[in-house]
Amino acid sequence: MSDQASHPLIRVARDTGESGTPEPLDLGARVRELRKARGWTLEQAAKQAGLARSTLSKIENGQMSPTYDALKKLALGLEISVPQLFTPPLRERINGRMALTKSGEGAPKATSTYEHELLAEQLSQKRMLPYRARIRARGIEEFGGWVRHDGEEFLYVLTGVIRLYTEFYEPIEMRRGDTAYYDATMGHNVISVSAEDATILWVTSLA
Repeated sequence: MSDQASHPLIRVARDTGESGTPEPLDLGARVRELRKARGWTLEQAAKQAGLARSTLSKIENGQMSPTYDALKKLALGLEISVPQLFTPPLRERINGRMALTKSGEGAPKATSTYEHELLAEQLSQKRMLPYRARIRARGIEEFGGWVRHDGEEFLYVLTGVIRLYTEFYEPIEMRRGDTAYYDATMGHNVISVSAEDATILWVTSLA
């Protein structure tokens, strides 16, 4: 085996197929990153992989180069493939996008039952749709039927008291700070049961 292959700092070619010098990958740092991403201690990760804690510690700190058998155990314990141990996160995926929407500056969209304020409207191709909503409806009969759409939805009560109606569950009364996460293809409606219009934060995934 060559010195390069046995050294813990391993050079890995870019997944993009670009020619040139491969990027160095610190295997120990990569293993530590994968372990911490799972919230595991050294003891937990070592037990999962069937390795001694001291062995895993030495691998993470670059004090030893693991055998192929140890690599297979590590990959199995981390529930990944061996090649993934040597694949750094793609930098191309980090695009640094950010959008700031100050209070009252969201794009308004009103209906007879809800008054929506769309947030982060300036970003295109979002993976989720966040919006603040004022709940005008006071009775389920104000809707022309169930609201249904693709994706999943997260609801957070900001002010007031609401009642969440869903197709397969009993109505739920929710107050400030209460949250719900549900399948948005299931029929759902929200009404305000407080004297004032309740306000909520809605985040919908875009499938």
